[in-house]
Amino acid sequence: MFPMKRRATILDMLQQEKMMKLPILAERLGVSMETLRRDIAVLVEEGAIEKVYGGIKLKEEPLGESLIEQRLHHALPEKKQIATYCRSLIQEGDCIYLDSGSTTLQLAHLLQDVQRLTVVTNSLPIVMALMHTEIEVLLIGGKLRRSEQSITTYDFLFNFDQLTIHKAFICASGVSLEKGVSDYSLEEATTRKKMIEIATHTYLMVDHSKFERDVFVHIAPLSAFDTIITDEQLEDATYETYVDAGVSLHRAT
Repeated sequence: MFPMKRRATILDMLQQEKMMKLPILAERLGVSMETLRRDIAVLVEEGAIEKVYGGIKLKEEPLGESLIEQRLHHALPEKKQIATYCRSLIQEGDCIYLDSGSTTLQLAHLLQDVQRLTVVTNSLPIVMALMHTEIEVLLIGGKLRRSEQSITTYDFLFNFDQLTIHKAFICASGVSLEKGVSDYSLEEATTRKKMIEIATHTYLMVDHSKFERDVFVHIAPLSAFDTIITDEQLEDATYETYVDAGVSLHRAT
């Protein structure tokens, strides 16, 4: 596992378990304590984590930083690459869905000049990013998920059948040839499944660290997406394996 991918895995583990002992973390990652300490030094310097007695935990900000805020600066150049490519897929007059996530938020920042655009979203940061634009914004109703600053919805709270979504841009925490696309939250997965079902075209936005990972909740098979968009850091061998398996995969540059 490459260092960047390993550090992303460490952050994902901490999001679930809050605090981890170093020997347990090293065992799960299959690395030496020396390698783990180098990764920890980088993450501490980046301000993502902090050391505590016997282990590490996600860094807590004075006002209680959410999980999505902690991820905003992780792999930011790669997320911008992915967002820039996805912007080229959006046309005047489209109605699109932007999933909650740090990568889709980067896409939202690129949409100000699109005419007659409607954005459906469950992401409060995306709503705020589009607040002072001419874009029509529909925020789906439901339960507030504070850690992601998102709304998780249910059929009885939002009439999905009345929506015409031309293009859905979906995020996820895991991508696997064997298991498909997965995430940590059952509630987020429920919303994503509904949007995949009703959208005319569906695109998965995932940076290279999400590949060959299978996390808790299954969202959809890879075949449910017209294209999976990742960044140029994805290894050639992984890219070729997916393409050879018939997956429509694009590395943004």
